[in-house]
Amino acid sequence: MKKINLAITGCMGRMGQQFIKSAKSDKNFKLVALTENRKINKKISGIKPELNTEKAFKNTNVIIDFTVPKCTIEVLKIAAKLKKKVIIGTTGFSKKEENLIKKYSKKIPIVKAGNMSLGINLLMYLTEIASKSLGNNFLSKVFEIHHKHKKDHPSGTALMLGKGIAVGKNKDFYKLLGKKYLNKKSFPYGKKINFNSLRKGEIIGEHEVTFSSGKEVITLNHEAFDRALYSEGAFTAAKWLMNKTPGLYSMRDVLKLNG
Repeated sequence: MKKINLAITGCMGRMGQQFIKSAKSDKNFKLVALTENRKINKKISGIKPELNTEKAFKNTNVIIDFTVPKCTIEVLKIAAKLKKKVIIGTTGFSKKEENLIKKYSKKIPIVKAGNMSLGINLLMYLTEIASKSLGNNFLSKVFEIHHKHKKDHPSGTALMLGKGIAVGKNKDFYKLLGKKYLNKKSFPYGKKINFNSLRKGEIIGEHEVTFSSGKEVITLNHEAFDRALYSEGAFTAAKWLMNKTPGLYSMRDVLKLNG
């Protein structure tokens, strides 16, 4: 198999650094471009980071973007013009930005996921099944913990799981979106889906979905111990995306969990 030319945006961030590390040990990829939203006056893995420009992405096959919404939209605009494939792990998009991503996906293949791990995507699949099976007699809520540096809350993964609950009930997620708590010791169930986010230490990620009828409680949870699982998931998606036509895909598509 010919090596896939890879570009990594936000190369100085936690995930950017993890991707660089993982790319060195994966023979399927050749790292050809690194970008940041500011000038970096040193080489990283023999590559000088650039700003997000056509020149930076010219020789790439796939761009991996785990940054912030504003940067992601900027990258997609360039990628669509150059016909480059994009993996998006960025979270916290507004509804307007989500619509822009859909628009760009008509021109280029995009894999977008709030979480790239196999375990989390399996958890979402199980959440849908549980929500559908338990019906309206059970209330649900989502709890997540991340490191103290994470700015957005609830996490993209927590929202993904909330969408899983809504899909199981065959309801509009935005109409089921309840209260969003931050750093609460406990939080209530409601007729809508409530979220609680804890930010502490250097925790990589913990997510929990709970269903309660008042008589019994069912809990589904996932804990991540190593950021490498996200880069491995993104690289699996990049390989899968190589022969795909324009469209907006998810990790569920990549992992064939849409059965």
